[in-house]
Amino acid sequence: MRNDQSKADVYLKTKVLSATPEELRLMLLDGALRYTRIGRDGIAAKNFEKSFENITKAKDIVLELINILRPDVDPELCSKLSSLYTFMYQRLTDANMDHDTKPADEVIGLLEFERETWVMLMAQIKTERAAGTAPAAVSTPGAYDGSSAPRLSIEG
Repeated sequence: MRNDQSKADVYLKTKVLSATPEELRLMLLDGALRYTRIGRDGIAAKNFEKSFENITKAKDIVLELINILRPDVDPELCSKLSSLYTFMYQRLTDANMDHDTKPADEVIGLLEFERETWVMLMAQIKTERAAGTAPAAVSTPGAYDGSSAPRLSIEG
């Protein structure tokens, strides 16, 4: 299995290094969703070690989403997103502390909505780029700008 894990690590590293800023943000959203779901399932199964471990990973990703905001691009939108992510972080903390699936379910719903919205935006950007009407680089306040290496593993 170690060999399979090594191959998966190489694949993920390649995927991260070759991803666009938009794709990197999508990977973070996917990771946060995955870990929140696993943590929620751990709570439901009363496997609190599993829930703690995975919700902590989801919280780390939510913090990364806050850290990659670019208020220089759109301060008002970044403020709103920061508030949303702070709310998610608090609800994940509540789920962990109270061993309650409801806060985790709320975060899952919010992350799913944000992911769907982000995918639609990515499709629109791709269409505009193909038509030559979009800039080569996206200046969305939530996009990873590539200025520093990602600090998290989204695979665990």
